[in-house]
Amino acid sequence: MGKAKKMKGSQSLRQRLLLSILSSKPITIEDIRSEVMPPGLRPHEISLIRLFDTVCDDCVTEINDIGTILKFKPGIIMGGKNLVHNCDLTRSIGYYLEPLLVLGLFGKKPLSIRLKGITNDSRDLSVDTIRSTSLNILKRFGVPGEDLDLTIEARGVAPEGGGEVLLTVPNVQTLTSVRWFEEGMVKKIRGTTFSTRVSSNFEHSMRIAARGIFNNLLPDVHISLDHKSGPQAGKSPGYGISLVAETTTGCFISADTTVSLGRPDETGEVDVEKQERVPSEDTGVEVASWLLHEIEKGGVVDSTHQGLLFILCALCQKDISKVRVGTLSPYGVETLRNIKEFLDVNFHISPDPSTGTVMLKCSGSGLINLARKLS
Repeated sequence: MGKAKKMKGSQSLRQRLLLSILSSKPITIEDIRSEVMPPGLRPHEISLIRLFDTVCDDCVTEINDIGTILKFKPGIIMGGKNLVHNCDLTRSIGYYLEPLLVLGLFGKKPLSIRLKGITNDSRDLSVDTIRSTSLNILKRFGVPGEDLDLTIEARGVAPEGGGEVLLTVPNVQTLTSVRWFEEGMVKKIRGTTFSTRVSSNFEHSMRIAARGIFNNLLPDVHISLDHKSGPQAGKSPGYGISLVAETTTGCFISADTTVSLGRPDETGEVDVEKQERVPSEDTGVEVASWLLHEIEKGGVVDSTHQGLLFILCALCQKDISKVRVGTLSPYGVETLRNIKEFLDVNFHISPDPSTGTVMLKCSGSGLINLARKLS
């Protein structure tokens, strides 16, 4: 391998691999969980490397016996259709979708890939939030909306999964820089509740509880129900809710969570009474309150989308992008470091004390998709 960037530790492995491919810079990461038992890469990280192999040509990966050293030489982003990836069940599909959204844009061919696994959990962005919010953020940077889609074909929660989604991402030649700092006022709230292998009463109570919080504040609130049964309900019981606030300036602020109820009995139904758990209306209240908290923080995206926003700004044509976020999240800060390391893009950060928000400004790296002919 050519001269590789030397890095240490397991943090932001997903982002480092993504930026390694986009910047064509090989990396060597050492000391991956060398102090813990078991040491080394986790199953979901190995699954992610396989996913990148599926979407790219000529990636070269070397991992030592115990998985504490990873050498990665990036290949060419191909894209392609009818691709399939079985995601490891220790993380949800959202973990794998986030880097794919960006990678797909710079492929030789448009990307169409089916991902199987857990669609909703409480750790990663749910597939609903990616569909309602992340895709809308991409459109802001000039990604054509008609070929950008995420279809949820089956739901799956932990531990067994069984969910399935189809992602399509068009190619772009470059991303358009943005000047995006007016949050606007919230004009409507949309949401989805879902339930798999449990009674749809869980959804009704979450929905009523969430609406109860918003109805005093806003007339336009609509939360749809998505009760799945049969093969579309995956293999494990659970329920969840994803909410998104849309503002007058086209910002989408989201919050979601999922409750997995463990394993079903032989009949496939769960005896919920046996489980110590939070009532579902509390889940509705919790996510609605969290959404209000995210709106109150200010900024054009919620805290979970800061990483995606900064990466898109850094990949733009060589022009100034200017964005406003609420408090910088630890993930946001980590992303800014990784961007500096791989793309050599510096963000100028200026806190705005009057609103408690932060303005960020950068000149894009001007990444061009050479595979896509100029039209």
